Amino acid sequence: MGLYIGLDIGTTSTKAFLYDEKGKIRGGSQSAYALLVPEAGRAEQRPDELLDAVVDAIRGAMQDAKAHADDISAVGISAAMHSLMAVDRDGHPLTPLITWADNRSIGQVNALRKGREAGKLYRATGTPIHPMSPLTKLLWFADREPELFKRAAKFVSFKEYLLHRLFGRYALDLSLASATGMLDLHTLKWNDSALHLTELSPDRLGEIVPITERLSGMDRKLADRMGLHPDTPWIVGASDGALANVGVGALGKGETAVTIGTSGAVRSFADRPATDPDGRTFCYAFEPDRWLVGGPTNNGGIALRWYLEKFVIDEEEGESGDLKEKQALDRIVKLADSVPPGSEGLLFLPYLSGERAPYWNADARGAYFGATLHHGRAHFGRATMEGVLFAVRTVSDALTELGGANRTLLASGGFAKSDIWTQMLADLSGTQVVVPDTYEASAFGAAAVAMKADGAIGDYADMKSGIGILRTHEPDSGRFKTYEQYYSLFKRVYEQLEPVFPEIAELQRGTGVNEEEASENGHSKPKSADK
Repeated sequence: MGLYIGLDIGTTSTKAFLYDEKGKIRGGSQSAYALLVPEAGRAEQRPDELLDAVVDAIRGAMQDAKAHADDISAVGISAAMHSLMAVDRDGHPLTPLITWADNRSIGQVNALRKGREAGKLYRATGTPIHPMSPLTKLLWFADREPELFKRAAKFVSFKEYLLHRLFGRYALDLSLASATGMLDLHTLKWNDSALHLTELSPDRLGEIVPITERLSGMDRKLADRMGLHPDTPWIVGASDGALANVGVGALGKGETAVTIGTSGAVRSFADRPATDPDGRTFCYAFEPDRWLVGGPTNNGGIALRWYLEKFVIDEEEGESGDLKEKQALDRIVKLADSVPPGSEGLLFLPYLSGERAPYWNADARGAYFGATLHHGRAHFGRATMEGVLFAVRTVSDALTELGGANRTLLASGGFAKSDIWTQMLADLSGTQVVVPDTYEASAFGAAAVAMKADGAIGDYADMKSGIGILRTHEPDSGRFKTYEQYYSLFKRVYEQLEPVFPEIAELQRGTGVNEEEASENGHSKPKSADK
């Protein structure tokens, strides 16, 4: 049947979908796993648990599509950025997988920012100096675990670990390599300053390959578990962010992808490297003639979910579990729609878990500002939704300054299911918002890369005509004018609070509040890290 598997390895689950050559989904499956928080500021996973999830998701998708091994032309891989783990000479894990959400290297980040090296590294690599970065995680290992640092044969991402288990190669695609903070944007090789800073030689890092790199000769046992032939080609693919742009068709100038799921991101492609003089955005290589420019926000749908869980859902009547949460979400969104833009003078800074772009401030914290006796549940609900979008706009504005105005925002992620929230984005940004019908954009992007590598398409634009449009939102000029006033105030409130964020963050770290909240938000909190 000429089917392509789009594999999307995310932070909390792995998803696999089977696509035909026209981009139509023929089957899919998902397998979840825990995010471990052994202590405040850490966010880890068990690599073999993720490996099992990959196997289960692909096997489930094959069964859902009633597909046979002969039907599969290739597998394309999307993976979350910034993960890191140490392995020994035999490829066995020496550490858990450390995720993008891990903040243990905040001390190394602060030390770097005090010197001139931080600015040089950002301009050379396009990766802001932040605890998410594998570069700063490596510095933490060198400082805090020197014996382990010396003993490790390699430091790799989960995708490299997976491909080594499948094919015996630590293949690292250009896209993920660029997000490590160690790849030079201009030479597309490991940056000398980053290598010197970490005291690593290139042979202790992965093998940089194009995103269309083709691997075959899979481990037979793992192939059998997935229902694939051992000679089924796997295409290395790219990062989930870049592939989400491909998946929604945000390929040209003025086309910007806005993804809001648990977290959020704003991204667009450029034909040359573009770093920000103020360091607000990232710039990652995708292909030799295409770069991904944008910024991630820590607090997307998780902020609204937090509001529901803490202040709404316990008082809701009805069924328990997921259904109860959906009922609460539907109700609060409808209530929020009854409140005027600006929530009648109530602002929400959504920085519940610090912030990445454009501030790169791990100590930022959430705050409601302007609350009065007049404000009720509907106001707080709308302010929470608006706060997430104000944060997204701070990133979008930085991109506009770098590369020109956004002509269209292409929406994806959980928030795109709500026409109220996507219309709010149009009104708040003053830009047309288009909601494509692409289901699971990163997985579709991974399948598109596999199709290109296999010769089924000539370019990603060939897939664009097959992407339907669910709806389009035009901005309301009156609402945009109102939002301009509140957006200006939103930014000033952040600026006023920025000097005191470190003080409250340090007090919270002393009480273990971060660890407690992670546990309450459904993440596993083991007694010790899984070694």
